[in-house]
Amino acid sequence: MPPGIEPLDRAAPDRPAFDRDAVRTQIVDAALPHVPFDGWKDATLAQAARDLGLDKVTALRVFPGGAIDAIRHWSEVTDRRMVAACADPAFLQKRTRAKVARAVRARLELVGAHREAVRRALALLAPPVHAGLSARLVWRTVDAIWYLAGDSATDFNYYTKRGLLAGVYGATLLTWLDDRSPGFTETWSFLDRRLDDALRIPRLMADATRWVTPFVPGFLRPGRPAR
Repeated sequence: MPPGIEPLDRAAPDRPAFDRDAVRTQIVDAALPHVPFDGWKDATLAQAARDLGLDKVTALRVFPGGAIDAIRHWSEVTDRRMVAACADPAFLQKRTRAKVARAVRARLELVGAHREAVRRALALLAPPVHAGLSARLVWRTVDAIWYLAGDSATDFNYYTKRGLLAGVYGATLLTWLDDRSPGFTETWSFLDRRLDDALRIPRLMADATRWVTPFVPGFLRPGRPAR
């Protein structure tokens, strides 16, 4: 059994508290090699728990929502790992666009060995019943990327930037899934082109706002209390 992991029903009172989040991460990581063959299923998570020396019901206890719960956790853990991967002085010296590109690339590289697991996760999240969760996971990822890029917007630009990046990230992810070029060069070229297009839009909107605002009646301008 890995150090620091105890079955839920065997932890003694004098032992450290059960780290549920750590167990969830261990099980998801152990499940990834099985997913291409068995899919994201409760049985896959149970097998991962057994691989770790845990009771098979541990997977159900830490993932009461089953495979969907595990996919959610995997996405959140990968976001945290992305942030950690970009926590270096060289990254901080980059310009905003380069930071965004590097963060997106880091996010995909972290799951590079598990493209089939990503593909199967997307298929499981595709039905309308999971649309809300899928949107929240993408939003969490792009929000983390803009945080890494040093974005401090609190106005409408906050939503504009994240909405645009969500489109770029989603399209890049689909390109990456089918990319057979050496070192994913086609994906990174695609990412660069899409970022150039997307990051141009906020500038165009800002320019338009500066030109149009003087001609807008004062009571319609942002920041004025409603009457």
